[in-house]
Amino acid sequence: MNLRTYLMFVLLAMSGFSIAPAVAHHSNVAFETLKIQEATGTVTDWKWTNPHTWIYLAVDDGKGGKIEWAFEGRAPGLLSRTGWSAKTFKKGDVLTIHYSPAKDGTKTGLIARVTLADGTILPYTPPAVQ
Repeated sequence: MNLRTYLMFVLLAMSGFSIAPAVAHHSNVAFETLKIQEATGTVTDWKWTNPHTWIYLAVDDGKGGKIEWAFEGRAPGLLSRTGWSAKTFKKGDVLTIHYSPAKDGTKTGLIARVTLADGTILPYTPPAVQ
């Protein structure tokens, strides 16, 4: 391989690495971020995973049944700075979640605020760095 081919290969490889982070993350375009709704239910699952955390709730459907909802949260790295952890919730915990609903009408929301059964509102934004 001559020098010119080698340099072309290196530049192409480097450009691929610089583009990947920009393509890897998505926006909140799937949610109606100007609308906030509320759901209260029982935790069925809590996923402390990158790039987003997920809280799954069984919510009363008003007819004596339950509906499974999925709520997308911030990244674990960000939430850990507010005091959250992989052990913040467990199955059976009762939560109220304020969320932006999915535009497609599915039982999915983007978390705006989480309130525990005792009324404690969990911090959702890390403290400002000074």
